[in-house]
Amino acid sequence: MRAARKLRSYIGYQARDIFQVAVGVLSAGFGLKGFLLPNGFVDGGAMGISLLINHQTNLPLSFLIIGVNLPFLLLGYRQISRNFSLRSIIAIIALAIAVAFIPYPVVTDDKVLVAVFGGFFLGVGIGMAIRGGGVIDGTEVLAIYLNRNSSLSVGDFILVFNIIIFSVAAYLLSIEIALYSILTYLSASKTVDFILEGIEEFTGVTIVSSRNRQIADMIQNKLGRGLTIYAGKKGFGKRGENEFSNDILYTVITRLEVNRLVHEIEKIDRTAFIVLQSIKDTRGGMVKKLPLKKMKTGNNS
Repeated sequence: MRAARKLRSYIGYQARDIFQVAVGVLSAGFGLKGFLLPNGFVDGGAMGISLLINHQTNLPLSFLIIGVNLPFLLLGYRQISRNFSLRSIIAIIALAIAVAFIPYPVVTDDKVLVAVFGGFFLGVGIGMAIRGGGVIDGTEVLAIYLNRNSSLSVGDFILVFNIIIFSVAAYLLSIEIALYSILTYLSASKTVDFILEGIEEFTGVTIVSSRNRQIADMIQNKLGRGLTIYAGKKGFGKRGENEFSNDILYTVITRLEVNRLVHEIEKIDRTAFIVLQSIKDTRGGMVKKLPLKKMKTGNNS
């Protein structure tokens, strides 16, 4: 019975990942053929290199997508995992097939619309592929590899990489095209962030207060959020050294609830110490808000 549940769960996860990658491939293909390719725009990363080579040589973009990304994927096979590399290879081959055979319509020739929405659909494609466990642009793999042997961050490497690409685009194409391509890249990168982090950006809140029980009750029953209580000791505060025990509260809320939480805490204890931290992602636990009726039922049981 347990084995059957595990199998169903595994199949469900795999089906979800395949669906996300498929949506990503179709969206990226639309961004490329419906916006960027007909107008000669490029993007950052490996996709930008593919578009630049296509513009200069007229080689089929579908072959270039595979050829340019292949070294990055082989690196990912060694540095990350075989499963990740295989998924990425399948996703990139699927994107090449979509670009070669799906007759996407050319939507517009307005340069601003092309830059913004071409980047948007390409960003949706990249983000959905990452959520599905692979990539359709291998630049991040190289950045992770180089980051392990340098003090620079992954973001620093990607920034330098893209500066080189857009500089080459300005030289080979034109400064105007390069500037619009930078707009495309910004649109794509922001869309990727949105896809990966979701519409609800979560904030972790740490609260130190002598009235922690009242605050914990407010978070559970008024806001409908779960929380974790750490056993702690007060150190050096406004009144000097204090080593008496004091529970520390930690909860995760959406950024839209931050003001309300702070306001409710201040009503209970105006001297409470509150630390806010931006959170990229969460797994497990009670992050979603519980309905009030369900909370009351839980409290009565």
